[in-house]
Amino acid sequence: MKSKDDQRLFRVGELAKVVGRTVRALHLYEELGLLKPVSRSDGGYRLYSSDAIGRVNWISKLQDMGFSLPDIQGFVRAWEGSASGPDGMQKVRATFEEKLRETREAISRMKSLERDLEASLSYLESCSACEPTHVRSDCACCQKGDHRPSATPDLVAGLAQADKGWDVSLESVTEGSR
Repeated sequence: MKSKDDQRLFRVGELAKVVGRTVRALHLYEELGLLKPVSRSDGGYRLYSSDAIGRVNWISKLQDMGFSLPDIQGFVRAWEGSASGPDGMQKVRATFEEKLRETREAISRMKSLERDLEASLSYLESCSACEPTHVRSDCACCQKGDHRPSATPDLVAGLAQADKGWDVSLESVTEGSR
């Protein structure tokens, strides 16, 4: 078993390659107090222990969860400023509970969007059967099959609404800007 003194040290470029981040990202993490080199080489290079790999992966996971670097910085400061372990863990718990709530809301919005997209794609499936003489403004309410204004999915119906409101010639737009 290696002692702390025998542990392999990584220069910042080596660490960046191992964790799949840029050197600049690691320098930024250091500037924000999120990552600390264990020492510097005789040539002045930052040296990181293998623990830094876990730390960078942890930062990456928090970013994947939607935390910004300033959020992570505040999170770490709150932890470090805790009076006791239980107090620190309570702060961590509160942060994670809020993130879980936000994540569940985002999942709910995405599931709703998924349903909207599926309904729209199903509706649009029969559009290839329309006569080529149909004008664009007839789409979304052509009465073919299930194509009724009341049955048109919102994502498709919005096209017809936009078409009515955006029926402006290019000339009138350019004339108005003169």
